[in-house]
Amino acid sequence: MSRRRRLTLAAVAAALLAIAAPTVWTYTASAGRILSDPAEAPSRDVTLVLGAGVRADGTPSRLLAGRLDVAAALYHLGRTRTLLVSGGTAPGGYDEPAAMRRYLIDAGVPSGAIVEDPLGVDTWASCTRARDEFGLTRLLVVSQRFHLPRSIALCRSIGLDAVGVAHESMDANGPGTRQGYVREVAASVPALVRALFD
Repeated sequence: MSRRRRLTLAAVAAALLAIAAPTVWTYTASAGRILSDPAEAPSRDVTLVLGAGVRADGTPSRLLAGRLDVAAALYHLGRTRTLLVSGGTAPGGYDEPAAMRRYLIDAGVPSGAIVEDPLGVDTWASCTRARDEFGLTRLLVVSQRFHLPRSIALCRSIGLDAVGVAHESMDANGPGTRQGYVREVAASVPALVRALFD
């Protein structure tokens, strides 16, 4: 094998490792901490519900509605007392936490059990603010299964005792879910950088 070919193979191997290592980290850090059934979740005072987009009419996207259904179930099952709804806002009335509050109230959750965080602009911000602004040390986290490994890994990297409760909003083999898993491979790279250096 020529020296050039060896160098090329080494470069490809290094690139693959750089891509794979962050994903391995997210799955390792979240192993045994992601549940499918809200009834099996441990009791935690607070559940962090991560934002996932709001439609033009102010209603939650399909992904977000699924997360909120799980959060409401956790509340009604007595697994949690407070739902921390974390998302972003933007000019023109875009307001994820407000939309999340309305949906949860319609699902029978008392307004007093819902706390809004309008500065949870991404997963990292939602996790760090749960610790720094809301003083949490342990919590449940609700999102889609493809998103939870990174979410739990980030929470644990800053000292939060986090357990995820998953919602499958779409067919496990559907294009939306496949795209979610692909997106998470890319998103795990900056997530690991933040966990190590921020």
